[in-house]
Amino acid sequence: MIDMRSLTAGVLVGVLTAVLAVTVLQDGYVTDPGGLAWWYAACWLLFAAAALAVRIAPVRQAVALILAGGVAVAATGLLAPPRTSTDSYRYAWDGRVQAAGISPYDHPPADWALAHLRDGWLFPTGAACEVPERARITGPKGEAHCTRINRPGVHTIYPPVAEGYFLLVHAVSPGDVRHKALQTGGVLLALGTTVALVLVLRRRGDPRTAVYWAWCPAVPLEAVNNAHVDVLGVLLAVAGLGVVVRGRFEGGVLLGAAVATKLLPAVVLPGALAGVRRWRDAAAVLVPAAAVVALTYLPHLLLSESSVFGYLSGYTEEEGYDDPSARNRYALLRLVLPDAWALPAAVVVTVAVVSWVLRRGDPERPWSGALLVTGTAFLLMTPGYSWYALLLVALVALDGRWEWLGVAAAGAAKYVTVHLDADGETIGTSAYALAAAAVLAGWVLRRSRGRQAPAAPPVSERASRTVAAGRNGE
Repeated sequence: MIDMRSLTAGVLVGVLTAVLAVTVLQDGYVTDPGGLAWWYAACWLLFAAAALAVRIAPVRQAVALILAGGVAVAATGLLAPPRTSTDSYRYAWDGRVQAAGISPYDHPPADWALAHLRDGWLFPTGAACEVPERARITGPKGEAHCTRINRPGVHTIYPPVAEGYFLLVHAVSPGDVRHKALQTGGVLLALGTTVALVLVLRRRGDPRTAVYWAWCPAVPLEAVNNAHVDVLGVLLAVAGLGVVVRGRFEGGVLLGAAVATKLLPAVVLPGALAGVRRWRDAAAVLVPAAAVVALTYLPHLLLSESSVFGYLSGYTEEEGYDDPSARNRYALLRLVLPDAWALPAAVVVTVAVVSWVLRRGDPERPWSGALLVTGTAFLLMTPGYSWYALLLVALVALDGRWEWLGVAAAGAAKYVTVHLDADGETIGTSAYALAAAAVLAGWVLRRSRGRQAPAAPPVSERASRTVAAGRNGE
């Protein structure tokens, strides 16, 4: 018999799916950012209501609903071409270049040495070049051409595991599938992450918190519709954190693969080392992780004529990580500190948080420390690209501290309103400030409840109770 709470959650996720479908079909990122922002807001509010409903539903029914709803939610990202990002066009190009036996690190897309690999989809001509999102490139005789690929004059920035994924998708895809191949890959990786979360949480937590990933609007919008490769790094990071509790070497291998996908997952390593007291135990994680990164880069180092780090240094400069006034970086710190102090302050706070996690973190719950480090880094740096937060969302699903989802929502608000006539910096800073306030409020509330509640049973006992409850359909 279906529990009323499960029925309520099912209705809410159905409405969420419908609104997500409408949102994906909107094409207003440049032309109507205000209207699109309201659709995003509706998705996040419905997500909050649906997640709350399923979190109080019986475990067995809730898990089934989370998995089924996750399929429906993720599938909405397939309804339209990428709407708010052009990164996946670079992925498709890198896969095509590798399939031709050429290192993706040796030539930027605008290089006419690769003109024989171009087609009308990635390199349109004529009226198709009038679209504002098209990047202009100059022909060998000065003639004007265009491409869907952003920053066509710079080398690729993506690490080798990501490049391997681009090649794999290209190899198994029909020739005319275009953007659908990478979007389909995004669906599979997103659903794989949901399954990995449920498996980890069945042993060491409440599997219902997997809903924070499975139904989060960031998943269909960024992992599927925009097909960001970050989702592959997220899957590997989740698997690595889940495995490292039982096997440090295996966990290190998976975490190394995550870092070699998008670099950002390196922020979860302090969580994987939480509570480690011996250098030998730390090395058991760090050595295989470093080895995977080195070994995946090695073939490209040997075969490439250009730097395998591509546009990485230019990207960090462009994004203002060394110049706080650029791109509204370190926005929260700059509310209370001079611009010149923002970067040093961010470094000091980050070191303090990492040190606390290493010394006081729970080795049985490495994702807790990983969430603290990752969430703090987001609040300090206030990134403007919403897909970066996919990793944060997965860590929230593992740990259960839902208040950190506000940080992901803030990134989405900052990104989707960048083309508004209003002051975009104010919107982004306000969103991150509200997210920081929510995190602080959640911390205070949890501490007050912890002081009033009796001591919690050991982790293994809690996990056993969770599994037993699931078997009983509670």
